Amino acid sequence: MHFLDQAKIFVRSGNGGPGAVSFRREKFIEYGGPNGGNGGKGGDIVFEAVAGLNTLIDFRYTQHFRAPRGKGGAGSNMTGAGGEDLVIKVPVGTQVLSEDREEVLADFTEVGERVVFLRGGDGGRGNASYKTSTNRTPRQHGTGWPYEEMWVWLRLKLLADAGLVGLPNAGKSTFINAVTNAQAKVGSYAFTTTRPQLGVVRHKHKEFVVADIPGLIEGAAEGAGIGDRFLGHIERCSVLLHLVDANDKDVAESYRIVRDELEIYGAGLIDKPVIVALNKIDTLDDELIAALSAELEEASGAEVIPISGAAGTGLDWILDKMLEAIGPSGGVVGADDEGEDEIAWSPV
Repeated sequence: MHFLDQAKIFVRSGNGGPGAVSFRREKFIEYGGPNGGNGGKGGDIVFEAVAGLNTLIDFRYTQHFRAPRGKGGAGSNMTGAGGEDLVIKVPVGTQVLSEDREEVLADFTEVGERVVFLRGGDGGRGNASYKTSTNRTPRQHGTGWPYEEMWVWLRLKLLADAGLVGLPNAGKSTFINAVTNAQAKVGSYAFTTTRPQLGVVRHKHKEFVVADIPGLIEGAAEGAGIGDRFLGHIERCSVLLHLVDANDKDVAESYRIVRDELEIYGAGLIDKPVIVALNKIDTLDDELIAALSAELEEASGAEVIPISGAAGTGLDWILDKMLEAIGPSGGVVGADDEGEDEIAWSPV
């Protein structure tokens, strides 16, 4: 399944149906009168968060959504049928933004959450509703209230309890593969991860979701490398796991580069609880591990946990720390989304 976390779509609710102009014509009834019914209400545009999806790829191919209009009224005071609501299904974690992306119009954080985004127009009045003591044969009617329409942006922010950050080749993909059933791509070159990846950790009879995002390099906020657009997927995380490659020339500088990019990005990422891990220690001796850990502790001001995702060293220790940081309120969001399962799905 291809990954897409932003999409621009056009939405339009339905027009209200016109009211009817009709007069009663029945045998043996001496006086007739107006009996035109009201028009039906137009369909609403409704957004609904659904489970089992972590991409907006379907909105690349379906970009226009128009709800049906209401039907016209009829004689015998019959009201026209209302237009069916158009329900647009989005992944949990989706935000609906204004066209200029300055305002969040809706935010979906729970499965089944529904929002009536654009209301369909009310039906027009039939001529029966215009009858008065001085106007016994009205011929006017309402044409129905118009639709509402707008362009909006959909932005997906994956829901995860913990997020992985670090420079490219810090071992994030190896780590998530080691502690979850995810199958993130691993390679000996930079930017093997080009899109966010979710995995579910099962540790000590508890579960939580980890998000792996592409690595950050200096200048990511200005578009260097893959940029920082994927940082939005860890904005909702309770804790960040910062992995530093023990083979870097300067582990303290590697730590500062990523922290600076998080601070430039904003959105409160720099203020989130962070666990610092010195990764790939399986290639070093104990003396060098201790020296690098001390250097990294001085730069970060936090305890440094030496681990090796490839060898499995220190993983239980780091998972204990993550569970402690997530707390009892954390838990799996969309556990069935793990990996790359193909899901038959349509936005409507």
